Amino acid sequence: MDEEQKTFAPQQPEEQPAAPQPEEGADTVPIPEKKEERPGFGLFEWLQMCLCCILTAVLIFNCFARLSRVSGHSMDNTLAENEIMLVWSLGYTPKQGDVVVLNKTVSEFLGGPGGEAIVKRVIATGGQTVDIDYSTSTVYVDGEPLDEPYIKEPMLWPSDLYMQQTHWDIPEGSIFVMGDNRNGSTDSRHEWLGPIDEGYVLGRSVLALFPLSQIGPIR
Repeated sequence: MDEEQKTFAPQQPEEQPAAPQPEEGADTVPIPEKKEERPGFGLFEWLQMCLCCILTAVLIFNCFARLSRVSGHSMDNTLAENEIMLVWSLGYTPKQGDVVVLNKTVSEFLGGPGGEAIVKRVIATGGQTVDIDYSTSTVYVDGEPLDEPYIKEPMLWPSDLYMQQTHWDIPEGSIFVMGDNRNGSTDSRHEWLGPIDEGYVLGRSVLALFPLSQIGPIR
């Protein structure tokens, strides 16, 4: 029995629907071309950013502010030894009550280690007078008693003969400084030091940074 011969007509592909054409006058949104990134370009940008941050930090800490470490106990309990603080320098003029950092020339006179800045509090500025009444532990500026909640303890009469003066006239351009730990501070009360020229002031201590438990503004 002969096999039936079957012929198959090739199937025509189904017509695909034409893509819709934008109507005339309709806005078309161009597809942005994807830019090909160069190898290592991201790393270059990251390094550039780090370099800018470093240069900015160097500029700030050389021209505007600096970090300083407390040496000694003359500012107990306001600032403890080895605390790190931010010192603002740009455009600073000493004012009564400010905590300031004095340069190493004053430090060396006071017997501090070479290169270590000294921290004290401004009691009076140029043109003012300072009087101390040790019997009541009171400091007077221009005849007015100071309210000093920051001192560690009441002042005692100094055993050092060079620190027993009780009256000072502060020359213009100078400041009178003392430590908050009055019984453990060598400062402007010392006859060999006295009022300090403002040129020896590095800046004002504005912020305690370390240890972390002490972070905060310095008052």
